[in-house]
Amino acid sequence: MTASAFAVRSGGSRQLAGTGTLLRFALRRDRVMIPVWVAVNGLMVLSMPNTLKGLYGTAAERADLMRQMETNSSLRAMVGPVFDDSLGALTAWRVGVYAAALAAVMSLLIVVRHTRDEEESGRQELVASGMVGRRASLTAALLTAAVADGVLALLVVAGLAGQGAAGALALGLGVAGVGMVFATMAAIVAQLTESARLARGLTAAVLGAAFVLRAAGDSATTDGSSVLTWVSPLGWLENLRAFAAERWWVLLLIAGAALAQGAVAYELAGRRDIGMSFLPTRPGPAAGRLGTAGALAWRLQRGSVLGWSIGFFLAGVVYGGMTEGAADLVGDNEQARQIIERMGGQAGLTDAFVSAMVGMLGLIAALYVVASVLRLNGEETSGRAEPVLAAAVGRLRWAAGHLVIAFGGAALIMLLAGAGFAAGYGRDAGAILGACLVQLPAVWVIGGAAVLLHGVLPRTAVAAWGVAGAVLLLGWVGPALDVPQAVLDVSPFGHLPKLPGGEMSWSPVLVLTGLAVVLVGAGLAGLRRRDLTT
Repeated sequence: MTASAFAVRSGGSRQLAGTGTLLRFALRRDRVMIPVWVAVNGLMVLSMPNTLKGLYGTAAERADLMRQMETNSSLRAMVGPVFDDSLGALTAWRVGVYAAALAAVMSLLIVVRHTRDEEESGRQELVASGMVGRRASLTAALLTAAVADGVLALLVVAGLAGQGAAGALALGLGVAGVGMVFATMAAIVAQLTESARLARGLTAAVLGAAFVLRAAGDSATTDGSSVLTWVSPLGWLENLRAFAAERWWVLLLIAGAALAQGAVAYELAGRRDIGMSFLPTRPGPAAGRLGTAGALAWRLQRGSVLGWSIGFFLAGVVYGGMTEGAADLVGDNEQARQIIERMGGQAGLTDAFVSAMVGMLGLIAALYVVASVLRLNGEETSGRAEPVLAAAVGRLRWAAGHLVIAFGGAALIMLLAGAGFAAGYGRDAGAILGACLVQLPAVWVIGGAAVLLHGVLPRTAVAAWGVAGAVLLLGWVGPALDVPQAVLDVSPFGHLPKLPGGEMSWSPVLVLTGLAVVLVGAGLAGLRRRDLTT
């Protein structure tokens, strides 16, 4: 071995020193989060063949579904085109894109948590003072994401092998591959930004854009051939065509994107100091001053509120536009009708569909309120809350600024979702707005649980994501699996009146609102009594 080769090799070894230890530590820290994400995603995928068998049990029903999807651009935008009428192909059609999106969210959260989060908290500086290479933390974060995505892929392959081994392998590798594309993308963004929150937000925004591009492309074509579909990583999974004459070469596209982005992230990681970024944040307001804690909270969260508002309005427009097409798709299929009625009530099919879609928006709004509430936790653990509280600002006043944005922002995005839904549907604006607003007590209960965890058990505040995820799973998969009502009632959304079309009942609305108030009050009482977490 030449001296130069030895230098390169030894230099590379020093760059990765300590990777194994950091990987084991990361897996230990995520020993709850990763299994929950994998289990939820895997259950959604593996439960679908039996559900679809009940919905489209005969070849004639499946052929009719394919014909209807060719003429229904709104539903293609939501779930993509159908490439084959086998149960495996229908499973990939129905949940493939959503499984890949969940894998992407899981992966970006893992990478940002073990890179930028560690730097922002100051722990990375302590770790780097030991025998740890410059790129070891990034490598450990990406390997952690790879382990999570790999386990998910194995679960999908094993669970769907009965539908066809090749198709199961293609779908499992495709879902995991999309997860790694967004893991490496998050690794790049974590080098560019100085804030973990901004890194998560920007990567999630790219994921949202990928979904919109895929939806726009699929609404325009029936076979996924649109340029817009091919621009989106979610469209790559779709065009892999699992269980439908697989296009194995698409996996090379996914792998190439992940490797290229990983190389960029490694190059950037080697060119900056710990705690620094290529796009530093501004030191203060560009003009004027922030005179209150509420004004500071608004400045910190206004971008998030704007993004969620735009997203919910557009989602409402899309769901409103597909309402009539959904009724045509269900047609005389009694099983599909029963699922929609379990989600949206026993009223007419159109009202039940509107209620079900509004309920889904409410479930997603719970994710917004958790993210907004946990901004309190981020400000506290990063040390930025201490200078604010050292001035003439009490803890309750400081927290109130963020909570007004969290709970008021939830009301705003649901109103905008209702406005978008009414615009897309073209009728019943008042009834739809009422249906959106009635979701708020359940959304606020989830937000109250996040406040309670932050106030009483700040080190476990991240568990609020688990609460929101469990509620989302119950609301999304529960009706399709015909889960007993007693289980569905664990979710606060299970107690809400099914509007429009159903009878308005004020009792559960008032009870849930009161419960949210109690949870918030208990969380604030805990915040007043405990020491700050740093």
